[in-house]
Amino acid sequence: MNSKKLALVQTALRLFYNNGIHAVGINEILKQSGVAKKTLYSHFTGKDQLILEALHYRDNIFISWLEDRVNAAPAGKEAVVAMFYALDDWFNNRSSTIGNFRGCFFINASAEFGDSESDIYQACKTHKQHVWDVVKRHVDLFEPDEQQSCALTDTLCILKEGAITTAKVQHQLGAALSVIPVVEKLLKAPH
Repeated sequence: MNSKKLALVQTALRLFYNNGIHAVGINEILKQSGVAKKTLYSHFTGKDQLILEALHYRDNIFISWLEDRVNAAPAGKEAVVAMFYALDDWFNNRSSTIGNFRGCFFINASAEFGDSESDIYQACKTHKQHVWDVVKRHVDLFEPDEQQSCALTDTLCILKEGAITTAKVQHQLGAALSVIPVVEKLLKAPH
């Protein structure tokens, strides 16, 4: 990605994440990125395409960060627990890689674009699938039964989503740590 396109995507992502997608206009993105309107339209057909690129960019950053964090722990159960410690770092702004916590960009974006058939909504859904895949790879290491592995992965991801929402909406920044005892019980239970 060339430097001007990257500047547009990074600026759009920052503004969308901090202020909401519908609240940010193209002119604000251009002003803050320092990129000309003609250059914007040479890279993107419009705001929706820029939103999609910002979602893909954030997905890559988030998944890379998450994989780094879980892969730093021993594979399997410990890596799953490590995900919740990583979330705690994110909620409490201790992760410069993914920036200050403003909730989940994908939950926020899907709320603004509620049509489940839209490309933007589908990009949000794809991100959640990517996170699920990261968790499932570790669950598969200790749960050989495919049905049980999927069920446990679903449960862990629901706990993760609940922690994110609780941290954002109720400002309970310890939400990820508060579910770790439940996660540990789930991981010790016979499946």
